[in-house]
Amino acid sequence: MLSAVTVQAQQTPRGPQAPNRTETRQTTEIKPVSADRASGANERTIKVESTVETSHSVTIDGKVVPYKAITGTLPVWDEEGKPIAGLFYTYYERSNVSNREKRPLVISFNGGPGSASVWMHIAYTGPVVLNIDDEGYPVQPYGYKENPYSILDVADIVYIDPVNTGYSRAVSKDIPGSKFFGVRADIKYLAEWINTFVTRNNRWASPKFLIGESYGTTRVSGLALELQNNQWMYLNGVVLVSPTELGIDRSGPVEAALRLPYYAATAWYHKALPADLQSKDLTAMLPEVENFTINQLIPAIAQGGMLSPDKRKSIIAKMSRYSGLAEKVISDYNLDVPTNFFWKELLRDKGYTVGRLDSRYRGVDKMAAGNGPDYNSELTSWLHSFTPAINMYIRNELNYKTDLKYNMFGSVSPWDNTGDRTGENLRQAMAQNPYLHLLVQSGYYDGACDYFNAKYNLWQIDAAGKLKDRMSWEGYRSGHMMYLRKEDLKTANEHIRSFIMKALPKPGESAKF
Repeated sequence: MLSAVTVQAQQTPRGPQAPNRTETRQTTEIKPVSADRASGANERTIKVESTVETSHSVTIDGKVVPYKAITGTLPVWDEEGKPIAGLFYTYYERSNVSNREKRPLVISFNGGPGSASVWMHIAYTGPVVLNIDDEGYPVQPYGYKENPYSILDVADIVYIDPVNTGYSRAVSKDIPGSKFFGVRADIKYLAEWINTFVTRNNRWASPKFLIGESYGTTRVSGLALELQNNQWMYLNGVVLVSPTELGIDRSGPVEAALRLPYYAATAWYHKALPADLQSKDLTAMLPEVENFTINQLIPAIAQGGMLSPDKRKSIIAKMSRYSGLAEKVISDYNLDVPTNFFWKELLRDKGYTVGRLDSRYRGVDKMAAGNGPDYNSELTSWLHSFTPAINMYIRNELNYKTDLKYNMFGSVSPWDNTGDRTGENLRQAMAQNPYLHLLVQSGYYDGACDYFNAKYNLWQIDAAGKLKDRMSWEGYRSGHMMYLRKEDLKTANEHIRSFIMKALPKPGESAKF
């Protein structure tokens, strides 16, 4: 249960509950200049340092796990040691652990890059999960319940909101956004912040793991090397959930071709494939598409206008067979069908679009005509259930009070994408650290960070094949947030749990090749 008062309702959707113990520590506040100050209006206060501690327990795999939740803010320092921002975090620490030095610490980020850590926090690895149906769709009343699959039994977890997400803010509008908003800046200041957190909480001896979702995979891949090289902090593992391209080039024919297996998975889900393919199980059907993509489609697209008419016709027919799209559509796009058009076209004749981040979700557009959906049907659905729950949970369960708005998404524009070599950063970190393991998790129905591109990442990160014994990939029958589907919530957490235990060295095992 989450607190003493919820014992008899631990599996029911819940709203406000009073924790059984609360300790509030000293806070340091910086009040930014407000345009309304002269009128006497109330100000929203940035707390650069604040801490609220509560005690709870959760039942995982039939066993009660007591824990404390520490939520609050810690500073981001500039070069002169002055605070320039306060980062909001939630830290869960199992209470009945005698030796914290052996206890793994998981450091969790979401993506965006302007997204809070809310998604994995209250729907995946943490001690609570959303009140949603078994496939991830919202239900009312909004709320949350115990997460019986949380990894808190084997690891402590801290969820971090970068600047302008959650309750995290710069101390002043005069602080330049370039301090935070860019691939390299993001990695640099977050590495410094992690150093502060680990030091304040006495976790230097603990085995450490990073987990990131979506753009968070870019973030943690870069952090793996940044922590190692500039904070002298070595990791045991990195988990990439729905990974981005990680700065790995795949332009031209490769980029166009690698989409097809995702198209096939989506078409299979919506029963848009020929009968012989539709009759096969998803994971039995996809290898055929993957082999065609690598061995035939990439070379065919590379040949462009030099491809013979007969070969072109044959390739188009197979693409149509695997994607559920008409041959003419594929021909008109010269074998390079954009994802945005696919989401509009696949179910156009049925009056629906399919979701970008999870193509199991269907949307309804104003008109059937057009080259892309009016909106992201899956994201709208998710915000429906996540936003009330996180605001209720932090304020009423974790007892953290503020008038700041919790930014599900915050402004991080302009974002500087230059210098993204994060896939190579991760490779270097693994090459230099024999303890460091990698787990990649992908949903077959994710059209933004698709599963086949995630496999391609692994092939290119480890082109020499020297790290593959420490790398693994898992696929799930859902989308970008695979954990919203109850079956995958259980399986994906178990994969992380097993990964953590595997990545811990045996007693006396030294870090050497």
